[in-house]
Amino acid sequence: MVDVSGGCSGERGGGRKRQRDVDGGECGVEWWLAVVVGFGGVGRGGEEKRGDGGNMSPPSSVTARGRLAVLAAHLAASPVEESPADIERWCLSAGLVPPPGNLKGTLTVVDERTGKKYQLQVSEDGTLKASDFKKINSGQKGDKGLKLYDPGYLNTAPVRSSISYIDGDAGILRYRGFPIEELAEQSTFLEVAYLVLYGNLPSQTQLADWEFAISQHSAVPQGILDIIQAMPHDAHPMGVLVSAMSALSIFHPDANPALRGQDLYNSKQVRDKQIARILGKVFAPIAEFLTGKLIRLNTLQAPTIAAAAYLRLAGRPPVLPSSSLSYSENFLYMLDSLGNRSYKPNPRLARVIDILFILHAEHEMNCSTSAARHLASSGVDVYTALAGAVGALYGPLHGGANEAVLKMLNEIGTVDNIPDFIEGVKNRKRKMSGFGHRVYKNYDPRAKVIKKLAEEVFSIVGRDPLIEVAVALEKAALSDEYFVKRKLYPNVDFYSGLIYRAMGFPTEFFPVLFAIPRMAGYLAHWRESLDDPDTKIMRPQQVYTGEWLRHYMPLKERMVSTEADRVGQVSISNASRRRLAGSGV
Repeated sequence: MVDVSGGCSGERGGGRKRQRDVDGGECGVEWWLAVVVGFGGVGRGGEEKRGDGGNMSPPSSVTARGRLAVLAAHLAASPVEESPADIERWCLSAGLVPPPGNLKGTLTVVDERTGKKYQLQVSEDGTLKASDFKKINSGQKGDKGLKLYDPGYLNTAPVRSSISYIDGDAGILRYRGFPIEELAEQSTFLEVAYLVLYGNLPSQTQLADWEFAISQHSAVPQGILDIIQAMPHDAHPMGVLVSAMSALSIFHPDANPALRGQDLYNSKQVRDKQIARILGKVFAPIAEFLTGKLIRLNTLQAPTIAAAAYLRLAGRPPVLPSSSLSYSENFLYMLDSLGNRSYKPNPRLARVIDILFILHAEHEMNCSTSAARHLASSGVDVYTALAGAVGALYGPLHGGANEAVLKMLNEIGTVDNIPDFIEGVKNRKRKMSGFGHRVYKNYDPRAKVIKKLAEEVFSIVGRDPLIEVAVALEKAALSDEYFVKRKLYPNVDFYSGLIYRAMGFPTEFFPVLFAIPRMAGYLAHWRESLDDPDTKIMRPQQVYTGEWLRHYMPLKERMVSTEADRVGQVSISNASRRRLAGSGV
């Protein structure tokens, strides 16, 4: 499928048309005749092309009308001048040409401190081994070689992975090679979960077996339920999930390498059993906590839990899922049926839920996924590793970012207030949430899909007035040089919170709805790390900046020089002051 929205299709990433190279330059018209139109004709330099278009003929799904539309858009010139490097980047973003090939070679480093030269090996994928820098040292006593200082791992790749691919400059996200836009348009969440975990989309038989395997591990140990019942009634659902995930390791000692041996997970059968267990159990503890009743889950366990949580907040009893409905249809059925077993949810809203889950299923080495791999590298059981991942997702800079967007839009209030807000951001007096991303320096491809979903939801349940503010804010930011220069584009959180709110989810459940699909990504990375021969226990180094050498001083000789040195002081409450004012204390 030719990506008509990006690259060499006639539109660049920001939607601005570009000048065409009609004279046969990079991505010229003759080249496009071979690629887009897909039949014989004159190639570059007047050479005759094969009748089948060579190896560049497009899939049959591209209709003749679509080809002509793309070609017409391609020929529509604009005054924007572009360099060959820009054109090459757009070709890459459209997926029409592969990324750079073999980058293997050597890098020569000259240490001007010593005059020595070092040859560092560059791998085929353009990476250097950080450990190779250790051999570069000043020759001074105690110098153990160079370290790479990289706060936040901005340019550090601790793993090689085949699960997902991101090109932040071009705005590309792919799961196992499949563009996220195609999966969101054509696939389902259960298919995508299988794809992310096992590398390929399942056949009909594989999908049925997959669902059955999960359903066989949906019961929750009574001990887990007892632990949850002891929690405060108003505990945050993400806190419940972290606690329950960690506790599951106690009730499955057969899955603990610390008890069964470090080679336990060498068995793929053991691994797959844990995957089925987690996908079958992980949200049941939340359901028990929020409903006071264990819901026996089938293959549709995740929406069952989210629905039970919603009903608990609404003061309504839990509703069991229907075996005749799909994954996402069951979710809405349990929210809205009010016990009416003949109720059928809106299929368009059910599809919105499915797409949102697809978009959040995986995103390579994000904070929480990195936490999962970091913990798993120690050989810890998978339940503890995923509990740590969910804990990282709980953070407001990660899973809770869309809540910050809603708060920001509410503070702006109306479209008329946007100019003042923009100026406040530029003057560093206000903070803009939902814009910018650690990886994406272009429009987040997930945000494009979610923006369209928002309109779909509003056409059914009513238009949220904040969408007007969001759209106007996006337009204002993308036309302002301040944001364009800094490559600040809307990310996945900018519109997702509006959809969740429009569909009636309370804000504290936003990260839970994030965690449901992302569990597939966590498990895929856990599974991949077990097969990676380069996997080692993750143990980053540090750059020590403290005191070099001091000697112990007796307690009576130590003095606090200033009030600022009085660290660790705990303020006394008024109740304690009242008690201390009495006698006999």
